[in-house]
Amino acid sequence: MPRGYYTHKKNERRRMSLRASSVKRYGRKKHRAIPQPRSADPDLINESGHQHAIAYVEGDKYFGAKATINVWEPKIQQANEFSLSQLWILGGSFGQDLNSIEAGWQVSPDLYGDNNTRLFTYWTSDAYQATGCYNLLCSGFIQINSEIAMGASISPVSGFRNSQYDISILVWKDPNEGHWWMQFGNDYVLGYWPSFLFSYLADSASMIEWGGEVVNSEPDGRHTSTQMGSGRFPEEGFGKASYFRNIQVVDSSNNLKAPKGIGTFTEKSNCYDVQTGNNGDWGRYFYYGGPGRNENCP
Repeated sequence: MPRGYYTHKKNERRRMSLRASSVKRYGRKKHRAIPQPRSADPDLINESGHQHAIAYVEGDKYFGAKATINVWEPKIQQANEFSLSQLWILGGSFGQDLNSIEAGWQVSPDLYGDNNTRLFTYWTSDAYQATGCYNLLCSGFIQINSEIAMGASISPVSGFRNSQYDISILVWKDPNEGHWWMQFGNDYVLGYWPSFLFSYLADSASMIEWGGEVVNSEPDGRHTSTQMGSGRFPEEGFGKASYFRNIQVVDSSNNLKAPKGIGTFTEKSNCYDVQTGNNGDWGRYFYYGGPGRNENCP
């Protein structure tokens, strides 16, 4: 794993419900709307109502990423929508051949049959067209840890003006075997994505994203009330808005470092927004999210 990882302050260990998903569907994502890489002002591919509030870096070779992610239980308007907060390890283009490794937490009634906040992973090697799936619903991610179930409920979650809880996720590329490994917190190496799954990511990532994503399935230009993060806008700050802190990338020497040149992106800032910052305790961080439908986001 990247050198220097254990020098960071150990976070409070999370209690995990080891209730694995009983869903019997393939679990493939629909095509997402995501910013184009290698562009100062990302364009959109918005085919299915996916919306984001993210921070990202590009323009270098990346060999992993890390973040400590605030955990909430956002309200979902209807079962075919979801809300997630995750990191993306990306290679290729956003057209037909995107390689993506994703990990974080999500609320997805359609996938899990409830509104619990759950730990999840996802991967694709062809821009969500025919390959990839959530968790262990298809072959790909190889789990080596039996203590934490992929798709497990996360408890406790943060409360508005109450206790705040977060989880740390690290994904890094083994420089010897080339596989992409995932670690949860300081104690649990969960498994890996074999390098043969990918084309571009067999070498390195060209873009890293951190942040939130929701599905808006409302017709006729209306907006869903599905929440992102805590359901509050970033300017409300700690204890109210959701955050990512200590965001880092893994460089070619297998070291964790603070990312340079962070960009932000959201399709509709009146619905969901993102604001970045930097300080000694949290390093590079951002608040993000929002309520979805409101007086400025009809």
